[in-house]
Amino acid sequence: MTKRVLKEFKIEYLQVLDENGNCDEALMPKLSNDEIKKIYEMLVLIRVFDQKAFNMQRQGRLGTYIQFKGQEACQVGSAFALKDDDFIFPMYRNSGLLIARKHPIVQVLQYWSGDERGLKSPQNVNNFPISIPVGTQEVHAVGAAWAAKLRGTKQVAATYFGEGATSKGDFHEAMNFAGVFNVPVIFVCENNQYAISVPRKEQTHSETIAQKAIAYGFEGIQVDGIDVFAVYKAMADAVEKGRSGKGPTLIECFTYRMCDHSTSDDASKYRPKEEVEMWVKKDPIERLEKYMRKKGLLDDLYKESIASRSKDIVEKAVTEFEKMPAPDPKDIFKYVFAEMTNQQKEEMEELFDNQ
Repeated sequence: MTKRVLKEFKIEYLQVLDENGNCDEALMPKLSNDEIKKIYEMLVLIRVFDQKAFNMQRQGRLGTYIQFKGQEACQVGSAFALKDDDFIFPMYRNSGLLIARKHPIVQVLQYWSGDERGLKSPQNVNNFPISIPVGTQEVHAVGAAWAAKLRGTKQVAATYFGEGATSKGDFHEAMNFAGVFNVPVIFVCENNQYAISVPRKEQTHSETIAQKAIAYGFEGIQVDGIDVFAVYKAMADAVEKGRSGKGPTLIECFTYRMCDHSTSDDASKYRPKEEVEMWVKKDPIERLEKYMRKKGLLDDLYKESIASRSKDIVEKAVTEFEKMPAPDPKDIFKYVFAEMTNQQKEEMEELFDNQ
């Protein structure tokens, strides 16, 4: 009889940029000054959009809206590491991701007003619709990645979810399939510490979300989700691994939502004020600004111009959105398949001919 260690595992943590804007140059991904500025400008743009959309909901100009304040680095950093023809499968907190993936702001506003036309992906960009059910998008992403592998297209699929989704069966089924078939999929967990009101410590007994990948035979890594460079680097590495046939990756972005769960939530009921204040000091945009100032890439004039331009872009989209005609009620039938089924045609005729 014998007792021995069969395998030992480890989980790495990655941070490139600290809270004071200090950068570990040895870990810094290869980004030009222009690329860094584009990342910064996108971070500011989606922050401005997020606040505007929240204000519009409060004014009755949008339906329920899910903010993402605090999680911008997760969405922009990962989006910049993907190509347009790669697939993304977003969750409901990914409006910023969609905008970073060239989804028109006016369409994102359409969606949050209840108009499904808003989720029609731009031509030549593979953005799949937002998933409202928790975790269902993960199995869809694995399917797309498997199809890409079978076709040999070198595309990867990325799916986004919160740590709460890791308690769903869909997550484990997707992870297992991805590992078994070695598909080019990247699981991006935006661990914002709360599944609505349930804190992460009551969601799972695992020390990290990243270690859940070990059970399914592939790499998991935890990154500072407030650090856009760390997210970009981890995502770029995962993308390269997927394209080269080396399989899936789970990236846990350790972050925080600096807002309520949704516009129907009051997070002050379950989160201490001191905790929120601590995380607000880690703000992803302010962190990048500190770095850019040190590198001579940002001054007050540039900062103000980007803020002003972002506001103009968002306000223009809002004006365009509010002038759009309401959807045709017949779209209930017409907008489901590329071609309507005979049953749909009969149902549409029955409904509208009797009005």
